[in-house]
Amino acid sequence: MTELNRRDALGRLAAVGAAATAAGAVAGCARPEAQPIEATSAPAPQPTAAPADLVRRVRPLGAPPWPTLDPFLFCVHHDDAYPQGNADLGPAASLIDRQMGSDFEGIDGWRMYHGRKVPGFPSHPHRGFETVTVVRRGLVDHSDSLGATARYGDGDVQWLTAGDGIQHAEMFPLLRQDQPNPLELFQIWLNLPKADKRAPPHFTMIWRDKVPHIVATDPAGRTTEIEVVAGHLAGHPPPPPPPPRSWAARPDSDVAIWTLRLAPGAAWTLPAAQPDTNRALYFFEGSALQVGATAVPPQHLAELRPEFDAPLVAGPDTTQVLVLQGRPIGEPVVQYGPFVMNTADEIRQAYADYQRSQFGGWPWSRSDPVHAPTEGRFARHTDGRVERAG
Repeated sequence: MTELNRRDALGRLAAVGAAATAAGAVAGCARPEAQPIEATSAPAPQPTAAPADLVRRVRPLGAPPWPTLDPFLFCVHHDDAYPQGNADLGPAASLIDRQMGSDFEGIDGWRMYHGRKVPGFPSHPHRGFETVTVVRRGLVDHSDSLGATARYGDGDVQWLTAGDGIQHAEMFPLLRQDQPNPLELFQIWLNLPKADKRAPPHFTMIWRDKVPHIVATDPAGRTTEIEVVAGHLAGHPPPPPPPPRSWAARPDSDVAIWTLRLAPGAAWTLPAAQPDTNRALYFFEGSALQVGATAVPPQHLAELRPEFDAPLVAGPDTTQVLVLQGRPIGEPVVQYGPFVMNTADEIRQAYADYQRSQFGGWPWSRSDPVHAPTEGRFARHTDGRVERAG
């Protein structure tokens, strides 16, 4: 499978005459501000209990998107130091010298991406997989071709099953005009098995107060904070369930999406998973991380043997790690831009269907809709149901 960034997806949709701006996916991460829901003591790591080959492979993260293992397809970490906002919810700063419509260079520490007034990703299609957007700081305004819409962020998660096909826009409104508007988030693509690739589109909101935030303390009093987006740690409350047709909704899928924040010098043991699970640690912040007997360099991915506990020890500064694990789907993957299917014929059909139907059309007056500055965090679903974040 060739992993494509949003610029690749945009170009390829344009090449076949697609009507909407194409984009691949967003993603980013930042430190959560949610309060711990439970404190517990974690055993000190016991490196001698882990095999010498606990870490199967270490490789650099490199330029986005990061490498992934089946059942994951794509993972990006965005970290944008946006300035004060203007009256249009865009940056109150000059846009000169930016490649507008495809601004990925990070001038002054932030990007417009495919946005022209407001940063973000205007309307673009997906089929055949799911997007999991974990917003650690900042806000995302969602709108889609089925008429659903939302504003979420500052610790919230949106889990969207694209399934049979959907267009959506993900814009980053800069609400504060008197101070900076930093944005940090991950977007993760989780594959769907063949039986569910044409499932009806659906999204689930996991508001920040529902995301389990666990604090473990080692014998020296150093803490590790674990946010549990999917999967759960034994003895702790599980997160809300994913959408019903998700691979993660299957009890034997062993899917987990966790973020770890280890205090300087903290020790914590990642519990074992099923033997046939793929497990990857993304070491994205900090200067040193010990995993069993292996020293993992910063900005590197460590693939682990899942059937063993994995002792982790942070270096001299705060250490952050993303954990992605899951039993592989084990089916052929054919990816072209924003569509992920099992065969090339299915990809061609996806483009044909999109050109014909626009996956429901686009009911909004602009391709990059944002909500009013006074709007809070909410979600309006296709059935008219409205959720308001607490």
